[in-house]
Amino acid sequence: MTEAVGDSVPAAGGPTDAAWAAAVAAVRGLADDARVLLICHVNPDGDALGSMLGFGLGLRRLGVRHLQATFPGPADLPEPFRWLPGVELLVPQDDAYPAPDLVICFDAASESRLGDLADRLGRAGASLVLDHHASNTGFGGVNLVDPHAAATSVVALGLLDRLGVPLDAETATGLYVALTTDTGSFRFEATTPAVHEMAARLLATGIRPGDISRRVFDTRPFGAVRLFGEVLGRATLEPAAAAGHGLVWTYATRDDLARHDQPAYVLEALIDSVRCTAEADVSCVVKQSGDAEWAVSLRSKGAVDVSRVAVALGGGGHRFAAGFTGRGPLDGVIGSIRDALTTNVLTPHP
Repeated sequence: MTEAVGDSVPAAGGPTDAAWAAAVAAVRGLADDARVLLICHVNPDGDALGSMLGFGLGLRRLGVRHLQATFPGPADLPEPFRWLPGVELLVPQDDAYPAPDLVICFDAASESRLGDLADRLGRAGASLVLDHHASNTGFGGVNLVDPHAAATSVVALGLLDRLGVPLDAETATGLYVALTTDTGSFRFEATTPAVHEMAARLLATGIRPGDISRRVFDTRPFGAVRLFGEVLGRATLEPAAAAGHGLVWTYATRDDLARHDQPAYVLEALIDSVRCTAEADVSCVVKQSGDAEWAVSLRSKGAVDVSRVAVALGGGGHRFAAGFTGRGPLDGVIGSIRDALTTNVLTPHP
């Protein structure tokens, strides 16, 4: 399959008509025995998994027979997403097609977010990238990147529509989980009239939003509740940080997880409990992921563009939500965040 010239760099305003056409041609041109590999980013969240699995079910309805989905790192799926339709498509990274005919990446702003699976891009016959991060590096053969989309599932649904795949409840479930997680249950700034229109389309298939919200947002082991209490108890408020807009941060170690017998993914929801701090525009949770290695989640209420902080420190994201991997002692990681907030990322409050 041939990738369209000029589609290697994502457009600032969203995918071009040529990029959409090239993506449709890549899928429509698959042979009957073609192998398709879907990949999302390391430590997958609801948007990554929901978009990937929802789109995968759409491809299966389109007649794609040899189809795998995977993500880098341990194959353990976070508990809130283990019930998602399409999980049967998932394989461990070591079992993924080594040289697929088509690879499709979801919700990854750069090749580094694909970990050990990044080599599939060079081995694949063609590659598509579906994403909504403004910091996307344009690493795919054909890039469908819309920085104005509330979630990658918006882009995924756009491609399914252009492929003529009708929505059913199973496909809609994954796309809805993706949409609700990246909009914070429709509370974040990315929630637009178009977001609600998409949600209405998905709900019209018969999915039950109450059940989905309970499973994704409102179910947590008691050990995680105790862990959250301990980690929140060490939260630190720095009102003068970020040029007076304020920073609140906390951290969790691997020892914390072990003491409460919890997997690392339970900490992903912790940022929501920190970001509600009234005195700080920027919130941060630093989670130990290895020896002297930390996964950093950043959130902003609007006065600070945290994607610029993350990019400056080797990561990426959006104005209101971003992240990066920090290395070294905890004090050094927090210090680098303070410095980045001070030197190069402040924007006027809208």
